[in-house]
Amino acid sequence: MRQCQTLVHAGVLVTQDAERRIFSPGALAISDGAILDAGPAEDVGERWQAAEILDLSSMLVLPGLVNAHSHAAMTFLRGLADDMPLMEWLEQRIFPVEARLTADMVRTGSLLGFAEMLRTGTTACMDMYLFEGAVLEAAEQAGLRCVGGEAVFGFPSASCADFRAALSATRDLAARYAGHERISVAVNCHSVYTTTPEIVGACRDLALELDIPFHMHLAETRDETGRCHAAHGRRPVEYCRDLGVLDAACVFAHVVDVTEDELDVLAAAGAAVAHNPSSNMKLASGAAPVPAMLRRGLTVGLGTDGPASNNQCNLFLEMGRAALLHKLVSGDPAAAPAGAVLDMATRGGAAALRLPRIGALAPGMAADCVALDLDEPNLQPMYAPASHLVYAATGHEVRLTMVGGEVLYRDGRFSRFDYDALRREVRALRDAVRA
Repeated sequence: MRQCQTLVHAGVLVTQDAERRIFSPGALAISDGAILDAGPAEDVGERWQAAEILDLSSMLVLPGLVNAHSHAAMTFLRGLADDMPLMEWLEQRIFPVEARLTADMVRTGSLLGFAEMLRTGTTACMDMYLFEGAVLEAAEQAGLRCVGGEAVFGFPSASCADFRAALSATRDLAARYAGHERISVAVNCHSVYTTTPEIVGACRDLALELDIPFHMHLAETRDETGRCHAAHGRRPVEYCRDLGVLDAACVFAHVVDVTEDELDVLAAAGAAVAHNPSSNMKLASGAAPVPAMLRRGLTVGLGTDGPASNNQCNLFLEMGRAALLHKLVSGDPAAAPAGAVLDMATRGGAAALRLPRIGALAPGMAADCVALDLDEPNLQPMYAPASHLVYAATGHEVRLTMVGGEVLYRDGRFSRFDYDALRREVRALRDAVRA
């Protein structure tokens, strides 16, 4: 028998590998943060002797979910401004509060967001915010994977005097986290309507120079399209194409107000889309044409957006809402089937973040996985695991979250930080926002 550090026994193992194999029961052999073997429990058990055996035989184990677009720190704004359209919500309620932010406020809000993600099965995210250095410090503390960078605007923010300072901060973060196992950096160009062609071009240049992702809100609403056309004579996708943005490794959040031809442009460029169904519905921004994206082979991941426009960081809820939304708007009950939505939350998100070693449980992949308690009433009986994960699970059935073979959350406890102390800090932060 070969030696491994950890042998995970699962009641049901949903691998999300190339064949989407499911083993019941199944097992994983893990060493040095990577998966060495995955398959039927009996076969894997016969091949490996482990220093530690993790008995999850009453649970369903699947790859950690990947949040393709988040503003984790905005947990401190949860419920502050609801039931408003995007531009009014941003300009009248969110931006004024963000003008008073500090790095400590962002660090606290981010750690709370990452706690919620780990609690509900997310092991990686792509994040955009102010004081992003504090966000990435919180991600390091929490232990999950994070791709982040300073948000770039065409006006001063609480953290940066201008776009050049934001790009300099991004460059510094890229140097700081070069080669880091779990943290990496993207250029976060906020949007068409908060920047200029000069700024977008500078963001593109930095992304190409450092060979890192270019992350941007794009074509989120009809209002955005109207503003872009009025200012630049083009729709958002055409505007970005003409500025050479599509030469970079692009991750575009939302992509709601797009034409068929524009989807062809994005597909030809190899861009990825982060679909945010809850935020889009709450802000009445519209429904992204995800089925049409998938037909073109576009990479589509799922995102929560920020808790100020979604009120949660829970990708299980996002999966269910994504599946139901596209059935409703298309009139087709076969639109966005469970398997396709589960792919978005795992393999699709991993591809969007350009992290090829996550999103599936297979030899050579990172040991990022979560376990759901199959004894919960809403998960019984089970005929099709993918159906349960998308339509029945809420995320609060998660009992264990592991990243790189390290257990970060188990049965109500976080391994890397004191959650009770964090809650006290968040209450103080709420009082500061109210002041």
